[in-house]
Amino acid sequence: QVQLVESGGGSVQSGGSLRLFCAASGYTYSTYCMGWVRQAPGKEREGVAGIDSFGSTSYADSGKGRFTISQDNAKNTLYLQMNSLKPEDTAMYYCAADRKAYYSGGYLNLPAPADFGYWGQGTQVTVSS
Repeated sequence: QVQLVESGGGSVQSGGSLRLFCAASGYTYSTYCMGWVRQAPGKEREGVAGIDSFGSTSYADSGKGRFTISQDNAKNTLYLQMNSLKPEDTAMYYCAADRKAYYSGGYLNLPAPADFGYWGQGTQVTVSS
């Protein structure tokens, strides 16, 4: 059974940084796509960043240059380093995974929430101005 457990959320001031963690277990697929999805109050879930089993990454425009997704396969852990945080980054952040990844022109597409079959419980990120 796949389990994804997030941690690392918290409250920071605008311009600050946070690093999110996602501990994965029970995931035995050799190829996969993992990512971070966020949901702000009153808004739909939106993809933030994705990474595939080969290490290819993709980002939403809102996070390009500020967010970095990475993984440590030895530790079965997914990370999201978030710098220069803005109040509009305030949301619940979810770790998600699936067996499939989608590509265009050889580049990993930013996964949409509907692309993921496995989800964590989420970790809250609050950025104050």
